Amino acid sequence: MPETPLRSRTEIALHVNGQIRRLSIDPRTTLLDALRDHLGLTGAKKGCDHGQCGACTLMVDGRRILSCLTLGVLVDGASIVTIEGLSSRDGGLHPVQQAFIDCDAFQCGYCTPGQILSAIACIQEGHAGSDAAIREYMSGNLCRCAAYPNIVAAVRSARDRSEGDHAPISV
Repeated sequence: MPETPLRSRTEIALHVNGQIRRLSIDPRTTLLDALRDHLGLTGAKKGCDHGQCGACTLMVDGRRILSCLTLGVLVDGASIVTIEGLSSRDGGLHPVQQAFIDCDAFQCGYCTPGQILSAIACIQEGHAGSDAAIREYMSGNLCRCAAYPNIVAAVRSARDRSEGDHAPISV
């Protein structure tokens, strides 16, 4: 039987939550696995591992992506924001995180990191103009506890606060 060649490794640099992180990974490693297994950032969850639940949602170069479907090598050099990177330097919560608390927009919490990052994107993209639009643009993030009315209320609340402060929601 012929010998199986050793798997190759690829060197990548990710700008994660404001820090450059260098990794040597198998080219088949997903971004989700690179963050969780190599960097210890476990906020993004592995829900379905098929891109159907949204628990792994992250921001890459300002756009939301499903990290379970994104190979780490494809985001080499990209700016990545995870749930761990949202709080301010003094430890204060991001306005969307605070809105989720204020509106009781989570129950078990498993989907919450992906929901929050998707909510930020929904507001940034201008898709939070109505409850129907919020539901549509958040529909890729599933909540098994069915906290949807509270999630919509949290997105609406964060949107309204940012409009009242005249400061756009950002990461």
